Amino acid sequence: MKVSELQDRGKVDEITLKIIEKTEPKEVRGGSLRMCNCVGEDDSGKVGVTLWAEDVDKVNEGDTIKITNGWSSEYQGNMQLSAGKFGQLEVVKE
Repeated sequence: MKVSELQDRGKVDEITLKIIEKTEPKEVRGGSLRMCNCVGEDDSGKVGVTLWAEDVDKVNEGDTIKITNGWSSEYQGNMQLSAGKFGQLEVVKE
């Protein structure tokens, strides 16, 4: 799947992206959960990527990641992507 094919409330079977930007992690839900936002790109465009929990520490700027069984949604006019609770994120190239 490519960035250009992502849809609001869509299922993402598999997508590979290069992380070109990563914000500082922050704690949410009263400090019980860590998250951060990234920007990922492929040859069709850029997309926001939300990292949760242990994925925050796995991913750095410049890494290439693969998300399997994730989801996409539109938030404030921008497409967002996440592995979510049931998906898997792996760094395939650092």
